[in-house]
Amino acid sequence: MALTELLARWRASIREQVPGLEIFDAHTHVGCHDPDGFTQSFRELVDRLASAEACGCFVFPFHEPDGYPHPNDTVRAEAEAHRCEHPDGPAIVPFCRVNPREGAVAEAQRSLDLGARGIKLHPRAEAFTLDHPAVADLFALAAERTVPILVHSGRGIEAPGAHIVRLAERYPGARVILAHAGATDLSWLWRAAPAVPNLLFDSAWWMPADLTALFCLIPPGQILFASDAPYGDPLVTAICQARIAQQAGLSADQIRLIFAGQSRAVAAGAPLICAGPAVGERESAPHVLLNRVAEFIQMATMLWIRGGDGAESLALARQACQVPEEHDDAPLFAALLDLLDAHTAMHGADPEDRRHLSVLMLAGAVARTPAVPLPG
Repeated sequence: MALTELLARWRASIREQVPGLEIFDAHTHVGCHDPDGFTQSFRELVDRLASAEACGCFVFPFHEPDGYPHPNDTVRAEAEAHRCEHPDGPAIVPFCRVNPREGAVAEAQRSLDLGARGIKLHPRAEAFTLDHPAVADLFALAAERTVPILVHSGRGIEAPGAHIVRLAERYPGARVILAHAGATDLSWLWRAAPAVPNLLFDSAWWMPADLTALFCLIPPGQILFASDAPYGDPLVTAICQARIAQQAGLSADQIRLIFAGQSRAVAAGAPLICAGPAVGERESAPHVLLNRVAEFIQMATMLWIRGGDGAESLALARQACQVPEEHDDAPLFAALLDLLDAHTAMHGADPEDRRHLSVLMLAGAVARTPAVPLPG
């Protein structure tokens, strides 16, 4: 089965489980100068959103070593041109990206005055910490304008959670978005988050255990769906996260809010929507054979992400799928083999095309969501 057809089946399954589901991606990039080698044109972003049938996104420049005024102007101009040419198309909401060590407040003010509708900070790429004096000034600006300010979390930086909580408390008018599920600090942030309702978490992350913790422990009104495109594919990420959200026990209304409703409120500067407390952890039956497959898939994914070869781990995952036909989860193992076949075909056709990782991540999410129905 062709990959496009395979993903269409999984997308249709999710929309059957969550009627009326819309997708608004709260974390996407465009640009071509990031030192890590990733690129994405505005056209490529729009095409990826179309593939996911997304209704909109927040977008900001990649890391630009030569500074951000020109990239910010470019993102804003492309978003405006798209709005004029496709008034009924996805809502592309431009953010400005700034470096606190290089005139950040003035650049943010200029960009917001010209039509940007949010601010992006990346402590790792720009090598600053959140106690830099300009950071507080940027949060104050975000509060004054009632715009979102999105801060990179995840790997490669000092854990930002304590600073973020203090800044969100100090500037309650700001919509503070902690990227990548707040993974560095999620072990304790889940307890602090309910008391800081303007602290939001984007879900641009791929490890099912972290996403399960996010969906179980953070109030659903404080979670925004995100893919991190082009690092993550919006369609595949949406399928993965919708399954994990269902497995966690979130209702259809809560999932719809996470996937689009709250991001639309943030984009409009409207009051945030409350969707009740976190659902909490749930008891679930063990699936020991599925857990074996999931761990082999995760091993393979990590190896490829780090530039290694995950083929041996993936071979073990395939062997772990060879369960008796009468096993309760046999259809799920068969679906996993279909996804692994699709991954192998994509990787074999072009080993340098990192999109094969999205398919592998989907397989990992499916292995961790046995309670969610499969495509018909």
